Amino acid sequence: MDLTKKWHRSEFVSHEMLEVHRGIECELDFYSAIANGEIELVQENCNEQAFTNPEGMGVLSTDALRNIRYHYVVTVALITRFCVHEGLEQEKAYNLSDFYILEMDKCKTIEQISKLHDVMCLDFCKHMHEIKNSQVLSKQVVLCLDYIYSHTHYRITIREVAEYLRLSESYLSRLFKKEMGISFSQYILNLKIDKAKNLLRFSEYSIGEITYYLGFSNESHFIQTFQKRVGETPNRYRRRCFRTEWELKQN
Repeated sequence: MDLTKKWHRSEFVSHEMLEVHRGIECELDFYSAIANGEIELVQENCNEQAFTNPEGMGVLSTDALRNIRYHYVVTVALITRFCVHEGLEQEKAYNLSDFYILEMDKCKTIEQISKLHDVMCLDFCKHMHEIKNSQVLSKQVVLCLDYIYSHTHYRITIREVAEYLRLSESYLSRLFKKEMGISFSQYILNLKIDKAKNLLRFSEYSIGEITYYLGFSNESHFIQTFQKRVGETPNRYRRRCFRTEWELKQN
């Protein structure tokens, strides 16, 4: 299919209608603000509803709702890459991206997508704010965190990570404790408990399924560990917190 003529015609029509896209500097500044963890600036942009402002918005579809969907996907993709470049764990960034695109797919109106866009931007920004306000990590520890995050559902040992990074166990253990402030095993356990809390809040997976998914040896061990860390059993936590945060975000 020869699209050359169609392209020249489209370009001519755009010029005739004086259709001008937003300056790329504004978009790059917004993505940079997210990647740098500038929460107040990002919140201000969201309050201005710049995302759905039709002035200067490119036309990716003649259908208004589909057009916003396409712009949303482009925005998530770029934010993800900006944040990875500034230090967000790659696997976490792509998981966040996938999550928010799948949530957008459930939206039925432009208003719903606009609200989700703001939640998504601020979520990425808060992750980056935490990173920017922590100490600068060495390349070895950053790669170690990437490995841990992408293997959270397995039983991870410092030996396997050290082998993956081609470091000695003792050196990695000392380096991790020095830069993260807690031991390697403590960090993994904290991460697993945080993931368990999210699964209990936002999913309907059983305690047994969560136990298996997070690589605990058995359900009893998971329940005891969770209760010790959180101060209540997984079942009680779920009854108290199930979807409360999600409902708050949607209102």
